[in-house]
Amino acid sequence: MSESAPLDFDPALYRQNVGIMLINGAGKVFVARRLDTPDAWQMPQGGIDDGESPEQAALRELEEEIGTRKAVILAETKIWLRYDLPPELRAKLWGGQYRGQMQKWFAARFAGRDADIDLATAHPEFDAWKWVDPPEAAQLIVPFKRPIYEAVLAEFAHLLR
Repeated sequence: MSESAPLDFDPALYRQNVGIMLINGAGKVFVARRLDTPDAWQMPQGGIDDGESPEQAALRELEEEIGTRKAVILAETKIWLRYDLPPELRAKLWGGQYRGQMQKWFAARFAGRDADIDLATAHPEFDAWKWVDPPEAAQLIVPFKRPIYEAVLAEFAHLLR
């Protein structure tokens, strides 16, 4: 973790994770609809494997979730962001081990064509995708993650113009 201030929470209760705000040439961001929650859209995200840097995890997650690594990392959030899962989800996810997730977010410029995106991956998580105006991305996300998306969009706003 690259946190400089003392933590006001126990990091062992949060799963380390990365998120990727993929930006196309028109300044729109990528979102995909979750297979397990049909009314929920999100940006790609996922866990960090042992021995893997957050940046390596971000590029791996892109490939695992949307079938491409055609992206150039532009920036990363200054701090780790975190969210708590709603109580009804805590017991179901990750064996109830975590209260939520700590996330390092990356902004990345999409360096491919739309045809390079393929949701039919080895372990599909999404059934649809689209490019949206940045404010719409925060509105599409499940409410308990919305503050994270708003913080990410605000921190990376200079890259969206």
